[in-house]
Amino acid sequence: MYPEELVKPMRAELSEAGFEELYTPDAVKEAISKEGTTLVVVNSVCGCAARNARPGVKMSLDNGKKPSSLVTVFAGVDREAVDAARELMFPFPPSSPSMALFKNGELVHMLERHHIEGRPAEMIAENLKDAYDEHC
Repeated sequence: MYPEELVKPMRAELSEAGFEELYTPDAVKEAISKEGTTLVVVNSVCGCAARNARPGVKMSLDNGKKPSSLVTVFAGVDREAVDAARELMFPFPPSSPSMALFKNGELVHMLERHHIEGRPAEMIAENLKDAYDEHC
């Protein structure tokens, strides 16, 4: 587990962009099962989360269409919430950072760490925007 003081600014980067932080499995299941679209970001302390994932997901929100709900869980901190989110991301293996778009509770788009690491934030944003245009 990472100390809260370490992850606080990393959490804030997404919460200030409109993401609701989820801390429990029940909160995760409730958020994802809502009608409409829900983007789930599995946040992380790694460099690719700071350099690529968080900036990319924030850029993606500058789009005509976007998800109805934005939520996030933090790997290495909110273990039970992260596990609940990852169960709903099956068959994709656990990875962080990662991003999943759900529509009416069904997984419709997934970005795993290997889609994020080494790719510019702009490319991640475009990938997500394409998913929003298709599903939102």
